Amino acid sequence: MAVYHFKNRPDREIKDKAELNGILQNGRYAVLSLCRGNEPYVVSLSYGYDPDEQCLYFHCASQGLKMDFIKVNPNVCATIIEDGGYVSGECGHHYRSVVIWGEIEIIPDEHRKKEGMRVLLNHLESDPLVIKEKLKKLPSFDSKMTLLKLRFKEITGKVGR
Repeated sequence: MAVYHFKNRPDREIKDKAELNGILQNGRYAVLSLCRGNEPYVVSLSYGYDPDEQCLYFHCASQGLKMDFIKVNPNVCATIIEDGGYVSGECGHHYRSVVIWGEIEIIPDEHRKKEGMRVLLNHLESDPLVIKEKLKKLPSFDSKMTLLKLRFKEITGKVGR
């Protein structure tokens, strides 16, 4: 994974890979920026982070605007923000964030889809019984659900306050 370095406000750049990894592990949703021709589209999705593969997994419907955009242009930009809150009277904000540039892949086969869903559920859900039950039901959802994998090309991190 390439790490882009800031030209503006280098004092706020997060360079430590463990800190970047922590933001990705603590987050629960990402905002994806997609583009089709000259038309932008932004969507928020819950995700699962796989630190070994340096990727995020998302699940969504098999049809719709998001899928239309991805099929035309799989290059995306995503952001994840840890919001520490506004600092009243200082016009400031406590936060840490990452921006990811990468490529979205539609996972076609059932085995890889199940592994991606395992990553996603383990990231979001703390109850192992819920995870087990959801994974059992996966084949019945297969025709209704698409699993997406965002592979990182570059990542930046920034901290405020």
